[in-house]
Amino acid sequence: MKSNIFLILFLYLVGHTYLKAQTESGKLMSFNEYLNQVKNKNLGFAAQKYNVSMAEASVLTAGIFPDPEIEIETSNNGVGKDMGYTTGGVISWTLEMGGKRKARIETAKNEAEYSKLQLQDYLRNLLADATIGYIEALKSNVLLEVQKESYQSMLRLAKSDSIRYKLGDISRVTSQQSKLEASSLLNEVYHMEGILQQSVTALSDFIGSDATGKEIIGTLNVFNRNFSLDDLIIHAVNKRPDLLSSRQNINTASSRIRLEKANRITDLGISAGADHNTAAINEIAPSPAVNAVKVGISVPLKLSNRRNADLKIAEMAYSQAKTEYSQVENNIRMEVTQAFQQYASVQKQLQQFDNGMLKEAEEILKGVSYSYQRGESSILEVLNARRTYNQLKQNYFELLAENAKALIELERKAGIWDIDF
Repeated sequence: MKSNIFLILFLYLVGHTYLKAQTESGKLMSFNEYLNQVKNKNLGFAAQKYNVSMAEASVLTAGIFPDPEIEIETSNNGVGKDMGYTTGGVISWTLEMGGKRKARIETAKNEAEYSKLQLQDYLRNLLADATIGYIEALKSNVLLEVQKESYQSMLRLAKSDSIRYKLGDISRVTSQQSKLEASSLLNEVYHMEGILQQSVTALSDFIGSDATGKEIIGTLNVFNRNFSLDDLIIHAVNKRPDLLSSRQNINTASSRIRLEKANRITDLGISAGADHNTAAINEIAPSPAVNAVKVGISVPLKLSNRRNADLKIAEMAYSQAKTEYSQVENNIRMEVTQAFQQYASVQKQLQQFDNGMLKEAEEILKGVSYSYQRGESSILEVLNARRTYNQLKQNYFELLAENAKALIELERKAGIWDIDF
């Protein structure tokens, strides 16, 4: 009893040490580790973050006041007439009227918030697409194991048939048949190895580095949830970033209207300056040196206000944004409903396997194989039973992968995320 306990502890420590060494060497990649790399290292997501930074910088730019202008000039009051010189300077500044600066800041803030929501929506789709890619790689890995198991089983049968042929229990053709079947299954193993390598390498696009050679871990039978369609639709309408960004786009369009209205208000130009006139020594009109101070206000003639095309464009953009919001909301309801229906359909198909279909095929294979060993069944019956069992097993794991992807799509459409395995 004690020796068994020590053996179990030894095997556990060896396995734990092996997994730790594989993880530290970078070969094993769990889903959580993979998803963290997607969030932190995905190049497309990193590029999208610049849109937010640029939009936030635009808020600072929008609050800048108009720059003042300085003008300095000098003149000769009468060349060769000894009338002296005039030197002066003027500083002028545009005083914005109608709340233009406030309107610019409001518009820039709305655009920055829109960029943030767009980034959230990008992340929503990125996580879903990355997870589907991981599921595809995991499915390929499981199907490869199924093919290997099938090949090993067939190889054992071929070796057994070779011995039975030498003993005279079966014909040469029967022995060759099982051998050829094993060779065919080996080709399937090589084919699945190539598919697995390609699906793992495809993850490189999501993690921003080479994923070739990584060993992914996880299981496909943990993607079962119970949902209410009405609750999903309500959550999607309230939380999906693309709908929130569409709603924010209405606010942005509204602020642009206020900005255009503010731009139609006439600004004032304020100026102040001083002149110095040197003494004139002309005999006819001599004058002493004098200084002068001047202030002024300039008012531009806004003749362009008669053409309000920019304001009309802003108002049409607002109407367009409201229409687009209604369209997005309608699409979300449709997408959530379709995704829910797809997930429910796959769940029903999985129920067929849970009702014992796969186990029944395995029992049939065992029975036919036993009969074959006793000489009561032909090799063709064994091969047909094995192919049926292998096909059902492949279908089962492919359906598990479809179930996982259906759940991912449903959560993507509903704007929720709790995928963890």
